[in-house]
Order: sequence, then C-alpha cells, then structure tokens
Amino acid sequence: MASIGERATLPILRETKSGMFLDSEGELGELLLPGKEIPASKKQWKIGDSVEVFIYCDSEDRPIATTRTPLAEPGEFAVLNCIATTGFGAFLDWGLPKDLFVPLREQSQRMQVGERYVVHVHVDHASDRILASSRLARHLEKSHPSFLIGQEVDLLVFAQTDLGYKAIIDSTHAGLIFANEVFRPLKPGDQCKGYISQVRSDGKIDITLNPPGRKRIDQLEERILNELQERGGHWTLCDKSSPEAIKTALGVSKKAFKQATGALFKKQKISIGKDGIRLIE
Repeated sequence: MASIGERATLPILRETKSGMFLDSEGELGELLLPGKEIPASKKQWKIGDSVEVFIYCDSEDRPIATTRTPLAEPGEFAVLNCIATTGFGAFLDWGLPKDLFVPLREQSQRMQVGERYVVHVHVDHASDRILASSRLARHLEKSHPSFLIGQEVDLLVFAQTDLGYKAIIDSTHAGLIFANEVFRPLKPGDQCKGYISQVRSDGKIDITLNPPGRKRIDQLEERILNELQERGGHWTLCDKSSPEAIKTALGVSKKAFKQATGALFKKQKISIGKDGIRLIE
C-alpha cells in the first residue's frame, strides 16, 4: 500500500490531458503522475503498466506522484540549499517541483537564502506533509550506540564547536571529531569517511578521520609514493619541513608523516636527504 514519502511501483489506471492516474492500492486513491513528469523515453507506457514513483504532496497538499528521485527521502539526513524564506519558514531545493518546507519551529537558526543546511527529512503525521528540520537532535537515535572501536563509518558534519566538529554517524547517532584530529579543511555539510575511536559509558562517541593503527600508516605510505611518482621521484617535503607545510601537503600531522617516511626508508623504497625524499628505483 502506497504512502506519502515512499517509493512505490503502481499500475496505470487511466490517461488524461493532465497526465496518468495511478492506483495507490490504498487510502490515497488515484494518484496523478503529471504529463511533464513522464520521461520522453516512457511515452509508450499504457494502461495496466506499472510505474515506479515517489509520492509526495503538491502545492495544494494533494498526494501526487513523480518519477524523479528527491535529493533526500523521509528518514534521511541531507545537505540542502535554502532558496526562499517567509514569515512561516523556509524552502529548500530537494530536486522536486514543490520545494521542501522547513517550519520556523524546526529551524535551529533562522535560515537564509543561498545558504546550505544539514537537515532531517520526515513525514509530519499530523498533516501528512513531508517536512525538513535542522533541529537534528530530535531525529537522532537515543539508544546506546553499538559501534566497534576502529569501525569505518559514514560521517555528515553538521556543526563546529570549541572542541572540534560534530558529525552524524551512519545516519543514526552524533559524534565528535576533536580539533586536534583534523588536518584538512572541514566545515558543516561535508561528508566523509571516519572511524570510531571511543564509545564512552554515557553513550557519547569520539571519531577520527584517520584509520587506526597500521592501516593509517599504510595508506599514508601509498599516498607519499604516488606523490613522488607524480613529481618525478623527488619531493622537497621531509622531516625538516614544518608541521604546517606537511599538514597543507598531506593533511596529516608531522608525527604521522615521519612514521610513514621512516617505514618507506626501512623498506628501501625511498631515501631521505637534506633536500627532501627520493624514490629508489
């Protein structure tokens, strides 16, 4: 049975000048798939054929179907652009003809046109409308996390604090990346891979952007070798370089750089001199 905010494969009941009407097989009744929503390659659709659609509400809050895929579906977190504001809320571009509404009560701060915001998309069951919220804590899981130390996870950065950066982990919990663990530009809205470094007894989660242990150094060794090859076998970056220069070039600490170059030297893959590091043929 089709519901608002979900994808469904529905049969075509009839065709009119407005478009095709689909059988929702439930309380929504017949759903209009507007003619402008029908791809040119699908004009051969006929009554009885099944069509995969996403169901949402049009500008008059009537259930309607689309063959487009929104940038985010209910239950998901996403980074979306604000394209309009009113006294009641803001509208975000989510890839559908009707923009996504964020009521004032669901804004952690007043949204501004042209800015990008991390939001949670959900169905408001009181009105059956799809809404977005930047009050993310309301939509994160409250249960104690079951992540393992060293586990690779997907991160969505949503705030910067004095301690570092807050990020949504695998679309479920929030965690913290400490500032001293960040060696490359990072800002709210960025999406990247990360690793669980600690799960505290109170459920708070610490995250790092670098893989744990030997895996981290192995990856850095490979990056250094690739860079040397691109530079013709010589790179002026070396142990004597400043931490800032190393951070700018590789996005890692000087300690990690020295560990990686030391390992490559022991494997006789590079030589280390006063003028930098060189590939050994």
